[in-house]
Amino acid sequence: MSLAMAAIAMASPNPLHSSLTLSNARGRRSFCTRRRTHSLKISGSSLADGSALFQAAHYTVNTYIKSGMVIGLGSGIASGMSMQYIGLQLGAGALKDIVGIPTSVASATEAAKAGIPLGHYDDSSQIDFAFDDADIIEERTLIAVIGRTRSQGEESIIQEKTTLNAANKLVFIVRENQYKSGMDGSIPVLVNPVNWMETAEEIDDLFLGDAELWRRPSVGLAGPHGGQFPLVTREDHKVIDVIFTSPILSLAEVSMSLDNIDGVIEHGIISKFPCTAVIASENGLSVVDNVPKNAVKEP
Repeated sequence: MSLAMAAIAMASPNPLHSSLTLSNARGRRSFCTRRRTHSLKISGSSLADGSALFQAAHYTVNTYIKSGMVIGLGSGIASGMSMQYIGLQLGAGALKDIVGIPTSVASATEAAKAGIPLGHYDDSSQIDFAFDDADIIEERTLIAVIGRTRSQGEESIIQEKTTLNAANKLVFIVRENQYKSGMDGSIPVLVNPVNWMETAEEIDDLFLGDAELWRRPSVGLAGPHGGQFPLVTREDHKVIDVIFTSPILSLAEVSMSLDNIDGVIEHGIISKFPCTAVIASENGLSVVDNVPKNAVKEP
């Protein structure tokens, strides 16, 4: 289906920024800024979940990737579909001179299978575009959570976030039920292995009554201490899953709070501007950008 048939729905004409006053369970006030969003609706016939992600992956490649680009390659089902399609485009000559920067061991393996030439990230790397799956995305802000379900020690939230943040443009490919407000669930937090329990106690005090803390295991069932085989990342960090039992009012506030705790190395919250969410549903695709008002082109 051509984009000419797409119906463009503009976000409500709110100011570019609006201040929000939020309260948590302990009555503390926090402030964050919402960015005005631009949305594009691409409707189609009813699609199964896998077919919708397939369409979203192809849309992402066709819309954003051009020959000669350096591309950050994400991790997950939709990212794998995107890499397979990039490989087909390279084989057909529709794309040329592409270099992929993997965000994980899994994405490097998938890219190699697809025939995508790979490079390595360093501080001087220039990444034109990146795509990734996300576990969940906050409505409007497009702040995302990654790393919820990956338990392999060789994977790295640090590598994934560094690569995504270095890109000039970032797209998350998600299902409709992963794009929401008032979120719950877990946020992975990497902590220094030295005195990690003290760090965990400080995190627990910060979110007292709102979340539970479990140290992630490498095998077997999880538990507060990670069972007999707690996961250790390849950078030698422990992984604490902060499991929210109350709705998360602001991922930006949670991110800032975690950043201010001694012993926290990194976490699974990523905020990127500019950023786009390609949202797959059985009725088609929705494309949402967190672009400033003066960058939105009226139809």
